[in-house]
Amino acid sequence: MDVDGVLTDGTVEIRSDGTEAKRFSILDGLGLVRCREAGLTLAWISGRASAATAARAAELKIPHLIQGRTDKLAALQELAGRLGLAAAEVCYAGDDDLDAPALAWAGIGATVPAAMPAARAAARLVTARAGGAGAVREICEHLLRRPV
Repeated sequence: MDVDGVLTDGTVEIRSDGTEAKRFSILDGLGLVRCREAGLTLAWISGRASAATAARAAELKIPHLIQGRTDKLAALQELAGRLGLAAAEVCYAGDDDLDAPALAWAGIGATVPAAMPAARAAARLVTARAGGAGAVREICEHLLRRPV
């Protein structure tokens, strides 16, 4: 999944000393832990490199963190290839134009209510909750309810 706008509300706080802060939902974190414990492979793909993202990914034991890649489709397809996954076996969540090709390619493309029009058009699932406020938890619960 994308990070900014999906796992966060899409804003970045830059302090006067140049450090960055992001807010991540505890609801989303528990959903991701449950997915990991159920055997799902988790990955975050972000167009921006961020120490805050890396710290949260480490805390949640996200095994695949790809930062600084704006071609989300290429990054997702490369990762799926390394993992031996077909598009139908992949769920991708994103909220912006850069995410639209990956959303369309994945077997399940999910987005948030405030997504840009291209992302909404490409997605098959739109969460009720906003990015950074439980949207990822909804996606996780959807995945965990699906038969294996």
